[in-house]
Amino acid sequence: MTYEYQGRIARKYVEEGREEGREEGVAASIITVLSARRIVVSEDQRARIEQCRDLAQLDTWLRRAIDAATTADLFD
Repeated sequence: MTYEYQGRIARKYVEEGREEGREEGVAASIITVLSARRIVVSEDQRARIEQCRDLAQLDTWLRRAIDAATTADLFD
């Protein structure tokens, strides 16, 4: 069963949910890349990544995670 959201307010909340989902997905990807590269992520660093709501910043960190030697390299 699918629901079609017609109201302006409902569409706003659906879009906010999608945006939040994208943010969470990119944050998870950053941590996955770092883990796959065997780079240790501290609890503070993990929290900083997971709590970030700026999609552009998360994208920058994801790109940096590909070549980073340490998690500190993400934040420089």
